[in-house]
Order: sequence, then C-alpha cells, then structure tokens
Amino acid sequence: MRLTLDALQVIDAIDRHGSFAAAGEALFRVPSAVTYAVRKLEDDLGVALFDRSGRRAALTPAGQELLQRGRHLLAAAEDLEASTRRAATGWEAELRIAVDDIIPIDLLLPIIQRFYADNGQTRIRVLREVLGGPWDALADDRADLAVGAPGDVPSGQVLRTAPLGEVQFVFVVAPGHPLADIPEPVSIDSLREHRAIVVTDTSRRLSARSSGFLPEQPILALPSLADKLAAQLAGLGVGFLPQCLAAQHLQAGHLVQRQVAINRGDIPLHLAWRPEHHGNALQWFVGNIQHDEALQNYLAG
Repeated sequence: MRLTLDALQVIDAIDRHGSFAAAGEALFRVPSAVTYAVRKLEDDLGVALFDRSGRRAALTPAGQELLQRGRHLLAAAEDLEASTRRAATGWEAELRIAVDDIIPIDLLLPIIQRFYADNGQTRIRVLREVLGGPWDALADDRADLAVGAPGDVPSGQVLRTAPLGEVQFVFVVAPGHPLADIPEPVSIDSLREHRAIVVTDTSRRLSARSSGFLPEQPILALPSLADKLAAQLAGLGVGFLPQCLAAQHLQAGHLVQRQVAINRGDIPLHLAWRPEHHGNALQWFVGNIQHDEALQNYLAG
C-alpha cells in the first residue's frame, strides 16, 4: 500500500495551516521534509495533490478527495489508539446494552449521563428488545448487557444475572370497549370473542416468546409496548399491560382494569451478561442500574 497515515497527516496539516512551512512547524518537521512527503505521495499515486501556482497551497480535486476520505482514516486510527489504551485499563471501547421494552429510556438517560461524567470514553450503544429479545441479544452477541430481561434464563444459556425487580400485569380495556361493562371475572369465552393486542418478540436466535392471548383469539401484533398501549387506548383490542405503564391511564379513566379468568403472575426482571465479560463499564452499569431508585420506584408502580 502506497498511502500511509503519516502522509495523510502531512496533507491534513498543509490544508489546515495554509502552507508547507506552517505545516512543518505544526508537525515539528523542517519544510523540506514536508515537501518530500508530498512529492513522494504524488509520485506514488501518479496525481498532483496541490496546485502550487498561487501563494497559498491549494488542493487539487484529487487532493480534496484524498483528504476528505483520508480524514476518516485518521480519525479511525486515533480512535483505535485510544480504545487500545482504554482496553489496557479495563474500560471497554464500546458497551452494547439491550433494554427491554418495559424499561423507559427516560429512566436510563440519567444513569448514562452519570457514566459519561465518570468515564466519557466508552461508547454506549442501546438496543431496544421485546419479550425474549434481551436474552436473545446476549445469545446472539448483539449485546454485552441486558437490562430488564424477563422471566427465566433460556435453556442452554450460561449467563450471570442480578435481580432488577418484578413487574405486575393488569388486564385493561378502553372505557367504551364491550368488555368494560360485563360481569367479572370476564370469562375465557368472552375473551375469545375480542381481539387481543400483543407485542412481537424481537428474538432472532432463541425461540420467540408470546403471552397474553388465547388460542383462536384474533390478535393485532405490534412492535412495542408503547404501540400496544396506544392501540388499547384507542379501543382496538384488549390485553395485559405492565401496571407501571398503565397506572396513569387507569387513574385518568382512559383505561379500565378488569378481572379475567386468566391468571398472569408477576414477572421477574433481570440484569444479565455473559460470565466471561468483566469490563469496568459493564460492572459500573450493573451496580448503578440495579440500585437506581427512580427505576425501582417505576417498576414498583
């Protein structure tokens, strides 16, 4: 390869500082060394990179193309150097966090903000997952940490977990829905006559999970709990919602809670990660999320 990062640094310095001499001062090199680096690169590539007819060194179209794309390489190289140094100290270059749809992102943002104040160098990538999706994201190596993974650890998966809390589910309908006024508990036969609103599992590798509807019951499948809530508020169907999500709408009278002939118990939520992952960023998030008071209060309803 004829193009080097050193040559790109020289081209970048000339463009930023306006002359070969100024670039030499910025790079702590004599002007002749800068001139040699440019001429060698031009000879190797077979193109002119600078128009030398004026008083100020000006990039040719070929030079502009080289520098525009070359700066991405310089930035990537700097990032690689920094991430390598961070790895030596135990801090990950990137932490991928799969968050269950039950957990509002708004509650995680203050935690992420505190993390940046402590260690702003690790990149954070947040993924949204539904039902078995947080477990699947770990199994499929899409995530390093799962937040709010529901239920039990999937069979065949070796993971470390920490309890996050429990979620209580309530069966709710819009006030104008036919099930809002019939005697309780609402029978299974009555439930089968009405559309259930469900969310779609985001699992790719593990078996998809489903809950909250009966065999032969018509369903409307939506991608998120927010969409499910909106559909039930609109009277498009019925179903179970996390009590923490439905509470304000029940208080406002926008939803009505009904007792039904289906028992859906509380579901435990977990933090989960692979046992071989010991990075500082992961351990920081496990400790801070598990003991975050605002998140605990929300899950408690």
